[in-house]
Amino acid sequence: MSMSVMVVEERELRDHVRLDATALEAVEPAFSWASTGRAMMPPIMHIDVADGPGDVDIKSAYVAGLDSFAVKIASGFFGNAELGLPTGSGLMVVLSARTGFCEAVLLDNGYLTDVRTALAGAVAAKHLAPIQADTVGVVGTGVQARLQIEALRLVRDFSQVLVFGRTAERAATYCDEMGERLQVAVTPIASVEEVVRRSQIVVTTTPSREPLIEAEWLHPGLHITAMGSDLPGKQELAANVLRAVDLLVCDSRSQAVRHGELQHLTERETHRAIELGEITSGGQPGRTDEASVSVCDLTGMGTQDTAIALFALERCAG
Repeated sequence: MSMSVMVVEERELRDHVRLDATALEAVEPAFSWASTGRAMMPPIMHIDVADGPGDVDIKSAYVAGLDSFAVKIASGFFGNAELGLPTGSGLMVVLSARTGFCEAVLLDNGYLTDVRTALAGAVAAKHLAPIQADTVGVVGTGVQARLQIEALRLVRDFSQVLVFGRTAERAATYCDEMGERLQVAVTPIASVEEVVRRSQIVVTTTPSREPLIEAEWLHPGLHITAMGSDLPGKQELAANVLRAVDLLVCDSRSQAVRHGELQHLTERETHRAIELGEITSGGQPGRTDEASVSVCDLTGMGTQDTAIALFALERCAG
């Protein structure tokens, strides 16, 4: 018996899937699935490719009650720029939860991962960021530095963005592009410390292996979403930041202690971290005090990939 497989290319996916309220609504349940025992989510499969040099990550999650699930393959090959190619690529394979047969291949070149990662930041801010947030800070000037702030606009109004970049040129380009896109003031800032001290919401989007934010810069009413740490050895926040905050949240505790900011705490210290899905499912409160200081450590979960893949497939098939 032959099975028809739907193949969807990047252009069509970009046409049908955008950073909007509908996509946010589709992705938010992924956190509850992971924290309420509804999902079977295996550990990340990580492949180092020395000849690249590069690496490949494979993430997936089966969710009880859903007809299908996704297996996501994402690569990062850092010499691609010399070949005129993007650093990152990827695809998602959608399988039937009843038969295991392949139903669709989404050739998104990492686009769906970019979208679901940005929407995760919006989910975190929805539940954890202060309601009044006039000034938003971002550390980094890459794809996620752009998409995270765009997605944040879905859940919070703000009038100013402060950006720190590794080079003045990249920061200036970011300011020009994002100022026009968001129609707010976007200003380059010379230090991460100033970004943190002046902002109510800060998003870190770098591959740093050294702490970028220190505990003494924290102030009442601050929320930080850290999404750059996704491998052992990466770190954007000093460990004392995690110890000092009132509310410590992560997407997946089991992943965050290996790949995220939580890897820099002792095992005992990580127990105070709650999962974002515990909040989205109603099991735990989010921010209850506008003066609280909160951190959300995002590492990216297979449930998010299943959620965005099924959303994309529904949009494209319709």
